[in-house]
Amino acid sequence: KKRTGWRRWIVINSKKIFLLHLDLVMAVNVFNTGVTSENLSRHEMMQWINDSLQTNYTKIEEMCAGAAYCQFLDMLFENCIPIKKVKFQAKLEHEYIQNWKLLQTGFKKVGVDKIIPVDKLVKGKFQDNFEFLQWFKKFFDANYGGQEYDALAVRGGVMPNPTGGSTGIAVKKPTQPAAVVNKQPLSNKPVAIAQKLPSAATQKKASPVPQKSASNISKPNIKAPVNQHEIENLTIELSELRTNVEGLEKERDFYFGKLRDIEVICQEPENAGLELSERVLQILYATEEGFAPPDELENGEEISGEADEY
Repeated sequence: KKRTGWRRWIVINSKKIFLLHLDLVMAVNVFNTGVTSENLSRHEMMQWINDSLQTNYTKIEEMCAGAAYCQFLDMLFENCIPIKKVKFQAKLEHEYIQNWKLLQTGFKKVGVDKIIPVDKLVKGKFQDNFEFLQWFKKFFDANYGGQEYDALAVRGGVMPNPTGGSTGIAVKKPTQPAAVVNKQPLSNKPVAIAQKLPSAATQKKASPVPQKSASNISKPNIKAPVNQHEIENLTIELSELRTNVEGLEKERDFYFGKLRDIEVICQEPENAGLELSERVLQILYATEEGFAPPDELENGEEISGEADEY
């Protein structure tokens, strides 16, 4: 429950001591950010953010501006952050940094131990921002008391900048220059053909050749921007998928190492044969239908041996 500010005098050993309690609630710290069934997907995360703050964010990368987190903290702990100083329409990196500094100051006020990796977050990379968002969602759930909060009214009706992420800004720029680059070498090709043909044929036959080649070459110029745009979108999507896979592989190896340690402990002579050890091993070795664990590698080393490094 929220404590209101109050003062009182108490007497200890005939000495008066003045106590002042501030009108502030200390936060509940959270530390676990592993991939679990409780974690939301990125689409569910964006829906939660937009529903809670009445915003129109479309990508995780846009959270790099830090403004949304400032308002979430204001929702949890009223007056913890000077909301008027938050730059909701930030477009430049130094504006992002200012928002993150406000958030870090707010964290200190309510006793949050989390150190914000500002240098990584302001770059607008998906993985860094998604990991921080996963942690913050757990932090929010641990501290939210269900109080009503009109996010749009609190920020004076200002809508956050939808292109806050650096990745989102960089995607749009290459499309137009790409089309210009494609036109330059194509326009030179008919000239090169015209120079070679007179040596093997008459000038009469050489004259229509540039016209045909030009007509054939002019068609791809219309489609080139469309194809380039599709390639860029697929490249970005592939990059996000690779980042997600790398993160999941690290999580897998980390927890696999823990399971391997548990297996070794259960197989130690002093624990072998114990009912608890047998039950733990039974759980570790249990498989689902259609799944068979690999026995050994070709060189005779067990696969689980690699996990000992973690």
